[in-house]
Amino acid sequence: MPTEPLRCAGALIVDDDGRIFIQRRSPDRRLFPNTWDIVGGHLEAGEGLEDALRREVEEETGWTVSVVLGTVGEYTYTGDDGIERVETDFLVRVDGDLGRPRLEPGKHTEWRWITESEASVLDEHRDLNNGLIRRIADDGFAALHLLGL
Repeated sequence: MPTEPLRCAGALIVDDDGRIFIQRRSPDRRLFPNTWDIVGGHLEAGEGLEDALRREVEEETGWTVSVVLGTVGEYTYTGDDGIERVETDFLVRVDGDLGRPRLEPGKHTEWRWITESEASVLDEHRDLNNGLIRRIADDGFAALHLLGL
């Protein structure tokens, strides 16, 4: 069991209409199965936060980060695997066909863009993630307001 928290980077991908991209985790995933989630994952050895952010966006969507708009927050949680994680999430814009993400086979089953008024969809299965994804999205929409977007 690691003694240091696992570092993670997350992307709240924003489109021109101020919507945030979410994707549903596969029901076969060990951590947070079948829940809606943002794009992201753990840092690899020697990798910085922004490098991990860019890599995860590319791996999970096929898109390329064009602009990092700002930091949404840092979140600490322990997964049901017993591993503590520290996740830093960013608001980002991407290049690519926003109507055709390339989801990672076996990891995600569907995707959608949500508005602030649709964020309640993230409460589905909130017992599995203690409402974490909803808090992150709410913080992301608040940051968008602060940026005037």
